Amino acid sequence: MLGHVNHARALSLLEDARLAMVDGRPGGSMILARLEVDYLRQLYYRVAEPLCVSGWVTRLGTKSVTVRQELVQDGQVAIRADVVLVRFDFATDASRAFTDEERQHWTAFLEG
Repeated sequence: MLGHVNHARALSLLEDARLAMVDGRPGGSMILARLEVDYLRQLYYRVAEPLCVSGWVTRLGTKSVTVRQELVQDGQVAIRADVVLVRFDFATDASRAFTDEERQHWTAFLEG
């Protein structure tokens, strides 16, 4: 209605990009523990315009990973988010440490 993307929908775009980082590979079964978002400029709604979300790991802990995401439109970062994801075992309802294979998966996304 206002020509821009609602803030909640923008968060869904970031979530979709995070899910693509895992996509059935051995880094999954994560829960969101923290989400910090900076809305830097208005994100305009444009039919059939592809938006680019970049994501990389800024911290890899024993049980959690911090991902920085940037959503770009018109060559400028419109939204920046820092997300903490925790490796979670739904059977025991508790966090758990990454396996070596899971750690290797997330290491591929480390910045630098």
